[in-house]
Amino acid sequence: MVTPSRTHHTGRTRRRGLSVLVALSTLVGGGLLLPGAASAHPAHPGHPAPASAHGWRQLAPGAAPRANPLEGFIPYAGDYSTFPYAMEWFYLPLNAVMTGPDTFDWGALDTQLDTIAARGHQAAFRFYLDYPGKPSGVPRYLLDGGLVTHPYQDFGNNGVSVSPDYDDPALDSALDRFIAALGARYDGDPRIGFLQLGLLGFWGEWHTYPHDGTTLPEDWFASPAEQRRILHDFDAAFDTTRLQARYPSTDNAALDMGYHDDSFAVETLPGTGWHFMDKAIAAGTTDKWRTEPVGGELRPEIQGCIFDATPDCPVVEDGADNDFAGSVAATHASWLLDQYAFAPGHTGADRDRALAGAQSLGYRLRVTAARTQAGGRTLAVGVRMENTGVAPFSYDWPVQIAAVDRRGRIARTWTTPWKLTAIEPGEPQRLTASLGASGLRPGTYTLVMRAANPLPNGVPLRFANADQDSTVNGWLTLGTTRVR
Repeated sequence: MVTPSRTHHTGRTRRRGLSVLVALSTLVGGGLLLPGAASAHPAHPGHPAPASAHGWRQLAPGAAPRANPLEGFIPYAGDYSTFPYAMEWFYLPLNAVMTGPDTFDWGALDTQLDTIAARGHQAAFRFYLDYPGKPSGVPRYLLDGGLVTHPYQDFGNNGVSVSPDYDDPALDSALDRFIAALGARYDGDPRIGFLQLGLLGFWGEWHTYPHDGTTLPEDWFASPAEQRRILHDFDAAFDTTRLQARYPSTDNAALDMGYHDDSFAVETLPGTGWHFMDKAIAAGTTDKWRTEPVGGELRPEIQGCIFDATPDCPVVEDGADNDFAGSVAATHASWLLDQYAFAPGHTGADRDRALAGAQSLGYRLRVTAARTQAGGRTLAVGVRMENTGVAPFSYDWPVQIAAVDRRGRIARTWTTPWKLTAIEPGEPQRLTASLGASGLRPGTYTLVMRAANPLPNGVPLRFANADQDSTVNGWLTLGTTRVR
């Protein structure tokens, strides 16, 4: 298996700060008061374990959160109570926002993003030009201007949509301007979790099978030059929002974008030469999950059966594995569209297995130990953190420490330089910070920690610790310290 150098993706290093920033190499000396310091009883929520001789206190593990931001199974946009989730999916036709060569009406996109954000969720989405069975997404001015299109009957389309000439100069220019305008307006928008490149091919999935020049003689898909143009347009337009391309390739291997496998657990594992992991091996991107996110869709034909006690799923492609756990391990996927989990939904033990499958995706962060010390008007805080999931967290949300007074009120909050994207699976980190205590009245405080969701009412990122939410909802309790 080809594994590119960890320093290969220099662009994202600029954006994410992959090295852990450490404010102090030695914690400030001073008195340390921790509840239960003289007790030999094991830790449980609300009763932290005693500190070691070096001041480090072990934090008890807890269950994996049922739904954490930017990971797990997600549904088409909607309000569901059948399965836990923290992100939602949707498509939009390009003509919903692009009204002329240089004019845009972003209302349809903002309405969708606002509706999802009101539920505390981030969105994953893509734009399309051609969605079989739906009216064309090509902007009207291009169709009126004579853009060549191909009618087709495949995938139940029956002539409803049309496949455009992707190499038409007018369409090429329109896509250039759209991508630049989209990035200028939405890059870094906290309502967005992941943006898939879309636009090209059926469903925006970067293929026109069977009209691909091999299965059928005519090839309707964009030329390699046009594909590269779109890839570089997106890479140039977005610095913060995480991008995903449909297929790993040498054209996108060095670009700041991850991937989405939309035939997950059916066309994922290698062996055929054209499955998702075959393409990743050929492109040298099997290790790119460390810096760029992987998502996709659990193949619809197997969503309702893959979590049965004895799965009896249809074999929809020769050599299909229907191997969910193996596909997660190979791709390091963070999230998957799985509409069946939400409607109609699983029941009984099948639902338990589906929930375990959702929790196996993405990150699982746990603080194994903490140290809090006060010296003069300075607080020194340290944590030992591990990731027992399969992928890093996708963004560097601000990691904050707060001091909670005896009345349970947050007296002060600090933002650390810690980077959650650097906490990779199997690579525990020790993070330290020195916090100025000016403005805090003398007394005993409980220190708590969180990664602040930039969405104001967003689902909190929860750590797999017993003391998560034990002092303040959405925060992990680290310990207590005394300010003199």
